[in-house]
Amino acid sequence: MNVSLPCLYSFRRCPYAMRARLGLLFAELPVALREITLKNKPEQMLAISPKGTVPVLQLLDGSVIEESAEIMMWALEQNDPQKLLDASVLSQANALIARNDNEFKQWLDRYKYADRHPEMTQTEYRQQGEVFLQDLEALLIENDYLIGDSITVADIGVMPFVRQFAHVDREVFYDLPYPKLQRWLQDWLEHPVFIQAMTKFQPWQEGDEIVVFSV
Repeated sequence: MNVSLPCLYSFRRCPYAMRARLGLLFAELPVALREITLKNKPEQMLAISPKGTVPVLQLLDGSVIEESAEIMMWALEQNDPQKLLDASVLSQANALIARNDNEFKQWLDRYKYADRHPEMTQTEYRQQGEVFLQDLEALLIENDYLIGDSITVADIGVMPFVRQFAHVDREVFYDLPYPKLQRWLQDWLEHPVFIQAMTKFQPWQEGDEIVVFSV
């Protein structure tokens, strides 16, 4: 590992890893990126984070941040040129992210993998997830972003999970009565920072050249 950069273990398609990468990019903090495969997790990652989930950020002092929301917040606390952590919205942003993680994500997982959860139909799981989407739609009727007319940490904390929900069945999602949310998501999918966050990298192996992930 390059001693001059923190090291981020990531998996491109994971929504948790997406928001960590977005936080680092908006904070303009370069890291040494190690893309992993979930079926062959590097021993180096498991040594510092035995739970084996991404993202994992190892800082220069050796300390480790294992939760995506914490990585996102840590990065923006170091540098926040676009004021995503504006104090006036932080409480509301944290509440939205917590609801996303503790409520919406469970319905998203059951909707995506309905065959593993036969207690309800896929449609019923989708409808449970839509409770959160309806509230996001209401917020976006009032503003361009989830909290106000500029990007906040709420947007980058929630968007990757809405994206995953939409991608379970895109035709169904874009037929739902949430035009503001659909436009918000589409704008994010075309946002240059998100496009950069989704750059494809080969899985890391010991001895590989360092991949600097930065704006």
